[in-house]
Amino acid sequence: MDSKAAFELAELDALAQGALVARGDATASELLEAALLRAEAGRGLNAIITDLSGRARTQAAELDTTGAARRGELGPFAGVPFLLKDLGASLAGAPERMGSRALAGYVATESAWIVERWLAAGLVPFGKTNTPEWGNHCTTEPSLFGPTANPWGASITPGGSSGGSAAAVAAGIVPAASGGDGTGSIRVPASCCGLVGLKPRRGRTSFAPGAGHILEGLVNEHVLTRTVRDCAGLLDVVAAADPGDPYSAPAPGDSFLGAVQAVSEGAASAPLTIRVSAASPFPGGLPTGPAVAGAVDAVAATLASAGHTLVEGGPTIDADAVANAITVLHQVSNVGLLRLATEVLGRPPLEEELEASSWVMVREGLAVSGEAYADAITAIHAQTRRFVAEMQDADVLLVPTLVTTAPPYALLDQPRGSTRAFFDVEFATTGWTSLANVTGWAAISLPLGEAPDGSPIGVQFMAADERPLLELAAFLEQTMPWAGRRPAGWVGAA
Repeated sequence: MDSKAAFELAELDALAQGALVARGDATASELLEAALLRAEAGRGLNAIITDLSGRARTQAAELDTTGAARRGELGPFAGVPFLLKDLGASLAGAPERMGSRALAGYVATESAWIVERWLAAGLVPFGKTNTPEWGNHCTTEPSLFGPTANPWGASITPGGSSGGSAAAVAAGIVPAASGGDGTGSIRVPASCCGLVGLKPRRGRTSFAPGAGHILEGLVNEHVLTRTVRDCAGLLDVVAAADPGDPYSAPAPGDSFLGAVQAVSEGAASAPLTIRVSAASPFPGGLPTGPAVAGAVDAVAATLASAGHTLVEGGPTIDADAVANAITVLHQVSNVGLLRLATEVLGRPPLEEELEASSWVMVREGLAVSGEAYADAITAIHAQTRRFVAEMQDADVLLVPTLVTTAPPYALLDQPRGSTRAFFDVEFATTGWTSLANVTGWAAISLPLGEAPDGSPIGVQFMAADERPLLELAAFLEQTMPWAGRRPAGWVGAA
């Protein structure tokens, strides 16, 4: 495969690249080498911070010698190049620094369950992507590796904590990359980088073998993609439970990809009642920008014209209770990561080995009482019941992903004197994203708006299950298409 063809492959989504391998029109090794060429072209983005190309070449070569029938058993993603976020997506024998200088020497001893599912599907990971320290920030500019650039512009963050993955997908290096989401860490980068970003419902995937859940159920893991069908197909790959999981989502039944394909082929989905709000649920938050509000309004009008019922106004919450609870859960989580850093270093980390905002969370976390932690969990459950009760008359919630356009650097990672003050700044910008984590609802960000400077604006849907979100996403992908938009940092063929 010549270099021209390698860069032309950037136009194909993961399913299309997998189809090349299935038909014998390309080998897994050829797709990998093409992705490595694009990765080199996109080196200036600083999206990939760990090179796994040697391992990937071995895996791809094995796939090349596997018979077509066996590749067919692996599924439609066999041979597709992929990237793993350097947090949560552990791969045995590979470094996992989590954006932290204190973990610069850490190597994972076991692979995460979700990574094993991706490998079993024939995805070929060839690198790990940049992430902020311990996933604490909705931007990706760790002191360990430096900031990841947004392919859409030098002055705006790619978001976080899955910002390295988002930048790599948005630039065309890979069609999909892994992400994790605790208060918006898949959806915020999706909005900033013009991608499809789904946070699955709670319990849809497993955190085996290392955990039952993370942040008391706030965290979910999935991928960032450019197409809805890739998002749905990759959800099919990981929609399962592992023996010993403390809980799991109901079995999905029919495939998510099948539901998306039916819509794409013209099947009419059932009319939905959709609550819509462009205003932030956090009273102290920033006012919703006009371009963001305009994007929400345009999507609402499109859905109304398609026969859905739009109801103005979203559910209400006790914003202070939510912010306090998330603050406590993150403080305690950072104490757990401090313990890991101490084990890796053989001593407690020095202050200069952690970023200032992490130190604030650690120090306050060490003072959190058992009673305060239990109260935080109780508050999360209480606000979930309030949210869901107010959504009983609707199927889906339509809101902005961010209340502003993509934020600048050096905003969402700065210490503010306390953990609560830190999250007040984050929630002022992100608005609704954390409520999907609190409630456990599925949520998806779609690149349906455009800022005056041409950068993307994400619009977000939430529901108790992924299926109606993916069906809406498939409809909107056709009626308000984004496939032709390319950032200035696109590494595909001109």
